[in-house]
Order: sequence, then C-alpha cells, then structure tokens
Amino acid sequence: MPACPAPVFAIVVGELSGDTLGAGLIRALRQHYPDARFIGIAGPQMLAEGAETLCPMERLSVMGLTEVVPRLPELFRLRRQLEQWFVAEGARLYIGIDSPDFTLSLARRLHRRGLRTVHYVSPSVWAWRQGRIQGIRRDVDHMLTLLPFEAAFYQQHQVPVTFVGHPLADTIPMQPPTAEARAELGLDSSRPVLAVLPGSRSGEVRQLLPDFLAAARQVRARRPGLQIVIPAATPEREQEILAELTRQRMEGVQCVAGKGRTVMAAADVVLMASGTATLEGLLLKKPMVIGYRLGALTYRIARRLVKIDHVGLPNLLTEQPLIPELIQDQLTPEAAAKAVLEWLDNPDRVAALTDAFDAVHQRLRRDASATAADAVVSVLAAEPRG
Repeated sequence: MPACPAPVFAIVVGELSGDTLGAGLIRALRQHYPDARFIGIAGPQMLAEGAETLCPMERLSVMGLTEVVPRLPELFRLRRQLEQWFVAEGARLYIGIDSPDFTLSLARRLHRRGLRTVHYVSPSVWAWRQGRIQGIRRDVDHMLTLLPFEAAFYQQHQVPVTFVGHPLADTIPMQPPTAEARAELGLDSSRPVLAVLPGSRSGEVRQLLPDFLAAARQVRARRPGLQIVIPAATPEREQEILAELTRQRMEGVQCVAGKGRTVMAAADVVLMASGTATLEGLLLKKPMVIGYRLGALTYRIARRLVKIDHVGLPNLLTEQPLIPELIQDQLTPEAAAKAVLEWLDNPDRVAALTDAFDAVHQRLRRDASATAADAVVSVLAAEPRG
C-alpha cells in the first residue's frame, strides 16, 4: 500500500504574538507529521520552522475599526490569493491564528471549499460583537483558546473547543529572572527600573508613546535614579521610538531592539499598551499600568459594542481587578505617572499582586503547543461536518 502523502496545512498569522504561537504549533505538529508543509502567511519565527509565506506578515497588521477601510481592497485581494493557493496545493486543514477579522473570513470561504478549519486564539466574542458566534459555529470545526473563561463561553454555544493554556506560561519560569535580565541589559541593580512598552504597531506607538514618555519624565522627577527602558518590537518601531525621544528631548532612556520579555523581567513596574504583552507581564509577576487609546470614531463605536468592564488580560484573569487601566481620555501623563508611583511606593501591594499572578500562571500551564497540536490532529482525522 503506498504511503499517504504528508498533509499540507494552510496557516495564516498577522501579529508577532501569533507568530510565536504558530511556530510552537508547527514544531508540535511535526512530531505527528515530520514531512508536513505549512503554507500561508507567516512571521519570522514560523519561517524559521519551515513555513512558506505568500507575503510579509505585516500586511495584515491593521489597528482599529475605521483605520482598516482604506486597506480593504488590498486585504480582499490577498484573501482571494490565499484561497486559490491553498486549494491548488491541496491543503487539508486551515489554521487561522488570531487576527480574526481576516482569518475568520478566510475560514468561511475555505470551509465552503471543503477544508477543515481550526482557529487558534479566540476573538473577544465573549466581550463584544457576540453575534459573531453564529458564524464561528458554522465556519470553524474547532476553536483553540488560551484562556479558561473563553472555553466555557464556546461550550455554552455548542462550538467544539479545547482550552490549551498559553505557551508563554509553559516557557516563562514561575520565578521571574529579574537579576539576570538586569545584568543582560547592563542596568544598575540598586536603582528602580521602569519598562515602557508602547505596542508593536505603528498606530499604537503614535497614539501612546508621547504620553508614556511624558509620564516617565514625571516619575523620574520624583525618583531621580529611575532607569527607563523601551523595547522596540521591530526596526520600524525602533525608528519611531527614537524619533519621539528626540522630539521630546528626553535623554537617559535606553531603547532596546527586541528583548521585550527581558525588559519586562528587569522592571520594577511596566507602563504598557493593552494587548497580549500584558499577559507576559502577568507571567513575569510585574506590577503594571495599562494604557490604550484608539481613534475617536473607532472608540465611540467600540464603546457601544464592548460588554466587559475591563480590557486588560490580567484583570480578566484574576478574581478582582488589580491593574490600573487608563483608556482613551483617562490616559494622561499625570494619571499614568501617579499609577506608576503607587506601585513603586507600596511593596505590600506588589506582594499581593505576585501571589495572585502566581495562581493564574499555574492555571495556564498546560503544554499549550502539544495540546493544540493534538486537537488539530483529531480534527484532521475526523469526518468533516455534514
């Protein structure tokens, strides 16, 4: 009997955080299918695992609701190209990773073409635009969630789901390597460290960094020995950060290419954009202040749709909100500086936060990449839905 050909997996990712998940999933799937192909849109980590990409991952990185409109023709064209490529190459299963507006619309088209479909990282359907659950139930054969409350939501709506935990919880040690990180960055271990993370997208840096830097300046005025470190997610973000530092004539700030996790590990407090990186901050047991701002029209639309009181993952995962959130007009340099100083001035509050974050870290440790791969294998082996 001839051997079955190695499967071709269609896989699409649009964010750096998703690239990390995709790389881990590819490694785990190769334990089942050593000769499998992975084709679609991939980031640098997935490319290092042998994935083939149609275009740079950054083509999918669009921030906001209204900001995407000028890009729609390009995104529709890209979706058609991917659909044609996947069908022509005989892909058997499609995995969309995060970026739900694009990846779920592609899942709908591919599901109609007979591909099995898996979505990795739940969209925030439990928080806003809950009507999307109908399309997910129709178009997605299996949902892979990183967080336990997300899996419960899908179970309630009869969507096949696996809570896989988070790969970061598997790889980040329970005890954060603060001393090692400070040594790697050349920081003085006797002086406090503020990490500033304005996001990985250009729009986030433009919206957040000016106020973040102004806040850091105010904190340093109260704590003259403060060390300020900013990791740049990409070379493009590094140029934007350096330009803003020059514009504000702010000296004595260390801008680091990459190394976001190392910078957070070294910090006493993190001032950061809302997003996936806040979970990394939680796993590193770091006090943080979350800030975010959208375009005015996008924010007005979002306010009508969002059905939760908090946006930061640390506040959603702990039993009570512990992290200050400064959203839209609440985000001012004065408010951010005050929140950072409250962490620096209250060690007992920091100790309580560490205990709460330890408990969450334990819950999220589930060997996520292997668990996700097992679920994908099961979907590939199952009969398609009728």
